Amino acid sequence: MQAAPPHPTACLALADGTIFYGQGFGATGQTTAELCFNTAMTGYQEIMTDPSYAGQIVTFTFPHIGNVGVNPDDDETADPVAAGMVVKWMPTESSNWRAAQELGDWLAARGRIAIGGVDTRRLTRAIRQQGAPHVALAHDPQGAFDIEALVKAARAFPGLEGLDLAKDVTCAQSYTWDEKRWAWPEGYSRQTAARHKVVAVDYGAKRNILRCLASAGCDVTVLPATATYDEVIAHQPDGVFLSNGPGDPAATGAYAVPMIRDLLDRTELPVFGICLGHQMLALALGGRTIKMNHGHHGANHPVKDVETGKVEITSMNHGFAVDGQSLPDGVRETHISLFDGSNCGIRMTDRPVFSVQHHPEASPGPQDSFYLFERFAASMEA
Repeated sequence: MQAAPPHPTACLALADGTIFYGQGFGATGQTTAELCFNTAMTGYQEIMTDPSYAGQIVTFTFPHIGNVGVNPDDDETADPVAAGMVVKWMPTESSNWRAAQELGDWLAARGRIAIGGVDTRRLTRAIRQQGAPHVALAHDPQGAFDIEALVKAARAFPGLEGLDLAKDVTCAQSYTWDEKRWAWPEGYSRQTAARHKVVAVDYGAKRNILRCLASAGCDVTVLPATATYDEVIAHQPDGVFLSNGPGDPAATGAYAVPMIRDLLDRTELPVFGICLGHQMLALALGGRTIKMNHGHHGANHPVKDVETGKVEITSMNHGFAVDGQSLPDGVRETHISLFDGSNCGIRMTDRPVFSVQHHPEASPGPQDSFYLFERFAASMEA
């Protein structure tokens, strides 16, 4: 006789009234957010701790999530930032020599809710067709759910448009960074012979971006997202880096764009931006940004360098994009997505000021895009 399936202990309610039941793990309780899907086959810990996922619950299209556990080295910031996770299969016991903790225990200790046993294929199709929905996710071991209240909570979520989330995930005060990229067998080493002094403006910076800057020969000082022109220049940098981050770029731009415009107007410093930093730079140069239907989230995104013809396999995480048609004279589109033709990079034609939408530090290629850090270092050298 076949055993009866366990009763649902978690529930995902979409604003349109669609309900998905499953098994909860991680923390108990309830949260609301925008729902996105990520197509990466690895890196769930890095995804959950990427500050760019603030205000979002992540549906993983790859079914094997949790099978390598978690470990402190793979955190992109101190704690998970994504509001929750949705997976097809419940995590199994971890099987990896680097695992220090089980995924469910790690999520529970950090207050993040997860649901397994969901038809993520159906859910992903709905997101692609209808756009990223607002949702409520609840985990109750007793399976007691007020569906009407959950749907109401999902509908009450304000959404990410007009929302400045960078201020919620940025550092509270400045700090220095010298840790370089992981390498076998020594692991993480320190930069002891830096050639360039870089100020990194933190809109939600991933640790591996800072490691890549250090590996490229940079002495890195990280400043909060609200840093002013005078605060940046006080460090006498050779270049300025604009980091990734969450939320609506137009909202963050209210305070970030004036600082960047001052940099461009009053100095000749090289500037390099990634993700939200790319969008901030585009806004400062006179472009505009738009909300995407379901965004780009994954580690298998082909991006073409239109100047060289080279195609790079990249990692992406963004729900807003720069409108390539809005770029003014003197600013050139350098990269485009081969999925939908959206803008993935820009540069000024007469100065070493450039940015990309994708994440060159994430290494899905695995080294297809690391040249961008070397380009930034070379521009400071020059």
